[in-house]
Amino acid sequence: MRERLISMLRGARFAAEATQPAREQPVPRAVPESNGRDTSDTRQSRGLEQFFAPFRDQTGLSILDLGGARQENINFVTSLGHRFYSEDFIRIFQETFGQDVVDQANPGRIDFFLRQGLEYPDEQFNGVLAWDVLEYMEPALLMATTEKLWRVLKPQGYLLAFFQSPDRKEAVPGYDFRIQDLRTLQVSHNSDCAPTQQIFNNRSLEKLFQKFESVKFFLTRDRLREVIARK
Repeated sequence: MRERLISMLRGARFAAEATQPAREQPVPRAVPESNGRDTSDTRQSRGLEQFFAPFRDQTGLSILDLGGARQENINFVTSLGHRFYSEDFIRIFQETFGQDVVDQANPGRIDFFLRQGLEYPDEQFNGVLAWDVLEYMEPALLMATTEKLWRVLKPQGYLLAFFQSPDRKEAVPGYDFRIQDLRTLQVSHNSDCAPTQQIFNNRSLEKLFQKFESVKFFLTRDRLREVIARK
């Protein structure tokens, strides 16, 4: 009981070893479903398949999930023999900035946010599941966060990120992504719509991930860009 209380008091950070995939763990506070509706659906993801392809024949790697500690994702990653880490990035983002877009350009607030959500040594992770957490950020914060993600990735490490592809700046919903298998995600709304701070197309994403060795895009029928960036 004492260890459980200590773990809960440490906040959103979570890690699970491959040897403990099924044991119940204290997890971060989840964001409630929008309006209480069950809006979950399943979808095929080429980006997810490409992300895990280099890791299938290895064990003992470290994977960071920025969508929080979802039990399905913990079980999937640890079943492959890897270590699972997570940060509830959207919660940290909302608690740090709220609705203040201007504050996202404040260097002090950016530094505080990154220390809260990505306080890891350089070259810690083999892979980062960023999901859709980057698309709500103002450009200065987005560039700083991407730079930090590049730093915490090991050489040849991979990052998976999703971006809506609107023709103009508009509100887009937030989602939870739960891994069902190597090609399938269960997707559900986890928050009301929030405005994107810029338009994401191939050119802007190539600029965003310019420090990475390679960037690959998969555009789905519902205007979602799945991006695989390799350090």
